[in-house]
Order: sequence, then C-alpha cells, then structure tokens
Amino acid sequence: MLTGKKILIGVTGSIAAYKIPLLVRHLVKSGADVKIIMTPAAADFVTPLTLSTVSKNTVLSSLSLNDSWANHVMLGRWADMMLIAPLSCNTLAKMANGSCDNLLMAVYLSAVCPVMVAPAMDEDMWKHPATKKNLETISGYGNIVLPVDSGELASGLTGEGRMAEPEAIVQYLEDFFFKSNNLKGKKALVTAGPTYEAIDPVRFIGNHSSGKMGIAIATVLQSRGAEVILVLGPTKEPVPTGIQVIQVRSSEEMFNACADLFPDMDIAVMSAAVADYKPVSVADKKIKKQTQNLTLELEKTKDILKHLGTLKKDHQKLIGFALETDNEKQHALSKLQSKNADMIVLNSMNDAGAGFGYDTNKISIFTSKGQEYNFETKSKKEVAVDIVEAIIHDL
Repeated sequence: MLTGKKILIGVTGSIAAYKIPLLVRHLVKSGADVKIIMTPAAADFVTPLTLSTVSKNTVLSSLSLNDSWANHVMLGRWADMMLIAPLSCNTLAKMANGSCDNLLMAVYLSAVCPVMVAPAMDEDMWKHPATKKNLETISGYGNIVLPVDSGELASGLTGEGRMAEPEAIVQYLEDFFFKSNNLKGKKALVTAGPTYEAIDPVRFIGNHSSGKMGIAIATVLQSRGAEVILVLGPTKEPVPTGIQVIQVRSSEEMFNACADLFPDMDIAVMSAAVADYKPVSVADKKIKKQTQNLTLELEKTKDILKHLGTLKKDHQKLIGFALETDNEKQHALSKLQSKNADMIVLNSMNDAGAGFGYDTNKISIFTSKGQEYNFETKSKKEVAVDIVEAIIHDL
C-alpha cells in the first residue's frame, strides 16, 4: 500500500498515455495522493479532464493559468516521488540535456524528491544509440529507469519499447518505498542466458534460453538495494542500467567468472541454462560437409552450482534452478542436496507458459530448511519478485 505517499506524475506525448488513468486509479486505491503535470503534446493522447477526475486534483500543463502561477519549485518539494510516465524519447532527450521549455521540465529540474521514469517508444527508437546514451545520462543523475516490456507496439511491429504495465509500476513504487533497503549492503551474483559450446568457428551447441528470468531476478535484487553482478550468456535481452554485466559465451567462461566472483558474494542465483556437455575438441576451421554422417564426441561441462556449493560459507545463500520434464519434485530435491544449495527453483516443461521462450513462468521453490512454496503462472517479473522474497525470508 502507498497510504500517505505523494506521487507527482509527469505525462508526456506518447500513445502509452492511455494507460495513465488506470495507473492513477491504482495509485489512489493504494492510498496515494496523486497530482499530475502534462506536456502540451500529452493532451493529444489523454485529456486533462480524465486525469483530473481520477486523481481528484487539478491537472497542470503550463507555468500559468489565468491569473495564477503553477509553482514548479513547490511541486517538486511537495512530492515523495516524481514519476514520469510515459517517458517519450523527446522528453528523455530534454532530461539528459537540461532543457526547460515546459512546466514538466521546470518541475523536474527543481525537484528534490527521487525521480522514476517509465520509457515508452518504438523499438527502433528504444535501441538507437542516442536513446541509450540519454538513458545512461539520466541514470547517472540518480533517476530510476524502469525496464520496458516487449510486445505489440503502436507502429504495428512487435518488439521492445512498451511502457511497463500500470500494475508493475505500482509494484516498483511499493518496492521503492517499503522494500528498497532489504538487501542494502549485500552483494549478489546472478547468471542468465544460455551458453554456446563451439564445434568449429561457426557452429555451436546451445539452447533456447532468452535470459529473461535471470535478468528479471537481477533487476529485483538491485531494486531491493543489492549490488548486483550479472554473468550473462549470449542474448539480446536488455539489462537495466546500474547492473554490472560480464558477458560470456561458453560454460567454461561462465564457470571461471562465477568461481572468481563467488567468494565476495552474499547471494548467488544460478539461473543460466548452462550446457551439460561440450565437444571434446573444437575444429579450428569450418567443418566441411564431406561424409554422410558426422560423429561428435562430447564431454561433461564443469558443474558451476556444485562447485560453488563446495565453496559456500555460512553467510552465503546459493540458489539453483531445475528445469525438469519428469519426476520434477524428486529431481529438484535431489539437486538441492547434491549441490549443497540453499534453494532450488523448479520449472516444469509440462506446465503451460513455463520454460524457454515465454514471458511467463510457473515455479516451485524448495529450501534446504524443508520449506516448499508453490506459485501459479505469472509474468517473469512477478516470478522474480517471488524468488527474491523467498531469498530475503531465508536470510
């Protein structure tokens, strides 16, 4: 709940502004006091009347109205949080460069409260180098940049750039106010994505892991105050600013990175889909198609989770994942014991909407203390919250 919290929302010119009335309703129902500033362009997508009705406050869009003055200094001092949602590419550029040509920017530049932004733009704009640079710049100023969603965009294309859903934004706000310091001072290591085991310079053995689950976990750990290092296999998924990323390709590279980092960690979440086998030898040139059959000799890769289990100290928490197709609980409990882990997160390939390639997941969590938690199918971002909550409870 956000009872008593004062939220100042800045609405900019993006089609995602149609979601803001619902966001305001959620915030008001949670007990927040909501005031709203709009840029002139925002009024093309949602009306001030709608927003004033759901917020129960006058919506402001200019420095003056008739004979009154919108005191931008006091607005920035009134709020416990300034939330700019949706954040358009244009307003992002203004924030990065300190431009002040409307009321919203005047309030932003004079605000003394924390600032959170929820970007919304088409995928090509989202991935443009200028956008990435501007996001890094405003993050460097201390602003909190929420991750974007993937899905259908206003252009009709499907990709990254959708504004986070209203329910998710409310959760981020609640986390900030009430849970952001749970893991302050803790260091967390997370692995995510697949590994690629080379056959020759152009071919490899891999899997369909996207890395979404591990990136979501790293994001939630960071939001709770942890210092996060993400060891990331090959993936095109975006990683929020503020998380240190170590890019790896093979299981050997991931093993070495984790072995080096783990002694300094308080929490380690091994969510990457690491290959179990790799070719014994790797051809130095592309293998030509000459014979009818080609036989590859494979050997086991190093077991990262098991190795970290042998290094684990009493103050450290080690979390592993088990993706199973049969005897799921039995295999998960066996892995929990044999790897000396504190927690195993079980996915079943038999559950609809779980496993590789989905934005959702369904998990069960088993702990070394004998606890079992079962969850329904949720978005991977919500699943990440459940996993981090379980880790905090275990700590």
